[in-house]
Amino acid sequence: MPTIGFEIKRKCKLCGKVFVAKTLDSHYCSPKCGKVAWKRKKDAKDRNAKLEAIAQQVSDIREYISVKEAVAMFGVERSTLYRLIKLGRIPTINMGTRLTRIKRSEMERLFLNRPESIAEKEKPVPKTYSLEPEDCYTITEICEKYHINDSSVWAHVRKYSIPSRQIGSYVYVPKQEIDNLYKSEVE
Repeated sequence: MPTIGFEIKRKCKLCGKVFVAKTLDSHYCSPKCGKVAWKRKKDAKDRNAKLEAIAQQVSDIREYISVKEAVAMFGVERSTLYRLIKLGRIPTINMGTRLTRIKRSEMERLFLNRPESIAEKEKPVPKTYSLEPEDCYTITEICEKYHINDSSVWAHVRKYSIPSRQIGSYVYVPKQEIDNLYKSEVE
């Protein structure tokens, strides 16, 4: 990935440290923070997939479910369930060592079913842009304001699918999108 010819100061999404971004896609201050963030994201995805599989296996006709199945079905942490059991807010049946069963109707009364998969996000609403000259920068204005050359601007406009409009010999790009792209998160 090519580096940028100007400074964008950003705050690391993991540790909060301020750093100078080498590319427009830089979100972490170091490879270590990037790897830790990637690992956390991967672990969360794997955990959600595992919980989804457990929730799918539970039969709808069973009146009593295990704590593990309740965690998968209702999206509640295991420690929370055990705390509520200890406080007596959730009635349980203990069928022996490590065989605590919770009444499903009681869980449904206390909690909503597990929200749909986090990975299935809503489709983003298409943005509406005003491509009038007063709401836009020309390519030359962008080059002068951010001290970069026009080929870099064009590459970023294409890469990030920023709409543009040509009027005569001038090409206009929305100010809002360009400012969001090149902004420093820390001033």
